[in-house]
Amino acid sequence: VAHEPMLLLAITDFVANSAAFTYFTAGALHRNISSDILPRRFPLQLRTKSMGAFAPQLQKLYPDHPMELHLSARKQPLFSCHPATLHGALFSSAEAFVVLPDATRVPAFLLNIDANVTGKPTTSGNRLRGTVSLKGGAAYAMAPSVCPMPGSGGLSVPQVKKLENLLKFSLWLFGVPWANSECCPHPDP
Repeated sequence: VAHEPMLLLAITDFVANSAAFTYFTAGALHRNISSDILPRRFPLQLRTKSMGAFAPQLQKLYPDHPMELHLSARKQPLFSCHPATLHGALFSSAEAFVVLPDATRVPAFLLNIDANVTGKPTTSGNRLRGTVSLKGGAAYAMAPSVCPMPGSGGLSVPQVKKLENLLKFSLWLFGVPWANSECCPHPDP
């Protein structure tokens, strides 16, 4: 009888959620994004000129200034394991800043983003791989009172539905393929 090598991998909700708790508590779920990090073909560049469609006052107050996004987890991600998939609920926020010529960062708005993702492990030959898909998400925004618009208490809240649609499209176009390339690179020839 020929024996084939076999790998049995078991992940429980407890293991996945313990890892998420550890990363969240350690502050490791934080990333700053500036325009030089984004791919050139990304549909929205981090400049006030590009954000004018979503927050017109931003372009008026700070014409064509660079921006930064500070991404972080608002709450611990929650995972549930199923026989063929791993489901995750992600709770994040993206705080947008306008970068002034003297390198001062002025808060523009805060976009809270919740997303549901599914990961499915697969095997190819003798390699363990996986795929990630975005199952749903929602976004809502608040404008900070720190960023005053002349004659008002602050910038208006950006048009969230447009930002949410752009975010979903960007995640589908760039985020999911990047995650898939990181967790399951193409096999060696």
